Amino acid sequence: MPERLYIYDTTLRDGQQTQGVQFSTKDKIRIATALDALGVDHIEGGWPGANPTDSAFFETAPRTRAVMTAFGMTRRAGRSAANDDVLAAVLNAGTPAVCLVGKAHDFHVTQALGITLSDNLDTIGTSIAHCVAQGREALFDAEHFFDGYKANPDYALSCLHAAYQAGARWVVLCDTNGGTLPDEIGRITAKVIAAGIPGDRLGIHTHNDLDCAVAGALAAVMAGARQVQGTLNGLGERCGNANLTALIPTLLLKQPYASRFSTSITPEALAGLTRISRMLDDILNRVPMRQAAYVGASAFAHKAGLHASAIVKDPTTYEHVDPALVGNARIIPMSNQAGQSNLRQRLAEMGLDVPRDHPALPVILDEIKAREDQGYAYDTAQASFELLARRALGVMPRFFEVKRYRVTVERRKNKYDQMVSLSEAVVVLRIGEAKMLSVSESMDEAGTDRGPVNALAKALAKDLGPYQRYIADIRLVDFKVRITQGGTEAVTRVIIDSEDATGRRWSTVGVSANIVDASFEALLESVLWKLVRDGAPAS
Repeated sequence: MPERLYIYDTTLRDGQQTQGVQFSTKDKIRIATALDALGVDHIEGGWPGANPTDSAFFETAPRTRAVMTAFGMTRRAGRSAANDDVLAAVLNAGTPAVCLVGKAHDFHVTQALGITLSDNLDTIGTSIAHCVAQGREALFDAEHFFDGYKANPDYALSCLHAAYQAGARWVVLCDTNGGTLPDEIGRITAKVIAAGIPGDRLGIHTHNDLDCAVAGALAAVMAGARQVQGTLNGLGERCGNANLTALIPTLLLKQPYASRFSTSITPEALAGLTRISRMLDDILNRVPMRQAAYVGASAFAHKAGLHASAIVKDPTTYEHVDPALVGNARIIPMSNQAGQSNLRQRLAEMGLDVPRDHPALPVILDEIKAREDQGYAYDTAQASFELLARRALGVMPRFFEVKRYRVTVERRKNKYDQMVSLSEAVVVLRIGEAKMLSVSESMDEAGTDRGPVNALAKALAKDLGPYQRYIADIRLVDFKVRITQGGTEAVTRVIIDSEDATGRRWSTVGVSANIVDASFEALLESVLWKLVRDGAPAS
């Protein structure tokens, strides 16, 4: 019978301590709903009373299957648990569970708190007991535990026992500074269990300052801890927390964890992990990390010809798990390193079954190599590659023709005598026999000019006649600019990542000495790919 392993998410609290991250109440509700759908056991919603957003969240928090948890600290020295307003604010959030942080390192007790070691033990025990008496599931977050254990193991353990004996459901070992190596975490966790804290009451909370947070959490699990804490996409202070988008699939898919442990996360929910990861990046307006384990756009990308050839025969040759299990997809990138194995596999994924002796195959490869020499990059811009291949194979539909376009940027004074800019774009198209002209400014809702590329994008998508319904849900996710070939011969490469309402993402590339031309090429390719993939009729 597999042992139960519990997943505790702290994205909304510890993840919010990431530099540059600030969730709104609406953001937190959306993330909490997604976490609940994923199937985590606890959702730590924040610290009520610490800031208005966290307090507002608990007032409007969605009903969840997961145990909603409020975070706070143990009572302050000199006050009783019943008369500490900070602790009261945490309890007043009304959550079924409460997690209280307390010091487990003698150095921090005497230097940071300025109290005696015995007083600290009393604050831990009485605070936890107070929460339990209120009918709450109590967790004790043993801050700096591993550093504390290495400095004074007896005292660090006494802090854990104070919480455990007071009724804490979970005692959580925290590698707060993220500097403890995985083998140390495993060894010390085993000693904690041997000292009388049962593994099924023990949690692990690691930080990523050594880039070992996931490894440290796994080491604790193997040593006997049965609750794992972390954040989506590894958010967290400094270098982040243990990344649940890596931890969860490892626990569910990799041995010995998959057969030894059970979690509340179903295979169906796991298949939504990539979508949830990207949703979080979208909320934060961050570019998803392509190399992220399991969920990254490059996690299952096979660029080398040798690899691609083997993948066609058996994906397990170069994939440790099936990408579909986590909602991701295999990519066979095209580049100047590609061979016919890569090419035919990529064409097959496009729905084009091309025989080995097709005369267009070497033409496509030569075109890729020639264009990448000019600055194009098809290993990342897979949608542009698809369009190139379709043209070479003679299966690219003709939707419309761009007759001309123009962009102007005007600097002028507004009514407040401030110099502002205004970008305007004109795009003229021919669709069948009809000639269509679209004009757009780049002004956003706040009255801020978003630049000439934004104006072009809006003008291009403003009126495509019969094709408008196909492109209405296109959204630009990322815009990357790189200058290649330096000096006076420099050219600009623009790569655009787009997304539609289904969550489908694709990348296109444009290259020119003129950044506007390069941008328009990438924008146009994005629209054309969407029309192809959605089966729009040719004009």
